[in-house]
Amino acid sequence: MTDHSQTNLQSQSVLVTSSNRNAAQRQEESEELALLSIAAAADRKAGDMVVLKVAEVSFLADYFVLVTGYSKAQVRAISQSIEDGVEEQLHRLPIRTEGQAEGSWVLKDYGDVMVHIMMPKEREYYNLEAFWGHAPKVELPDNIDNPRREIEE
Repeated sequence: MTDHSQTNLQSQSVLVTSSNRNAAQRQEESEELALLSIAAAADRKAGDMVVLKVAEVSFLADYFVLVTGYSKAQVRAISQSIEDGVEEQLHRLPIRTEGQAEGSWVLKDYGDVMVHIMMPKEREYYNLEAFWGHAPKVELPDNIDNPRREIEE
């Protein structure tokens, strides 16, 4: 292991161990980020919005947010709306964003929350809800309009 990677590993472990937040607080903050992502997606007319609590069935994240955009431009707009809303309200940026240029499936990785913004055909093909079907769904707030649309052929 190089000195750089050892130093990097040590700084990461210090960051994790120096955290004095308890698990319940972290869980609450993760859920807040997931629901804020849903609200931002709804502002851009996303559909078929789902939040899965995957913390008990995966080490990847605490929550998966799945939303559908009906054009590449809409997928990108939803992605930007989520990033702007989370940064403004929670002062967080994604660790990484994938697929923004292509626009058919954008993944925003916040570490504890992974946001998937997909076109209908990608959403149907990859069927993440079925793959993670054993994870409980989080009920969305009543003020969120969550239309379900059929996939156009």
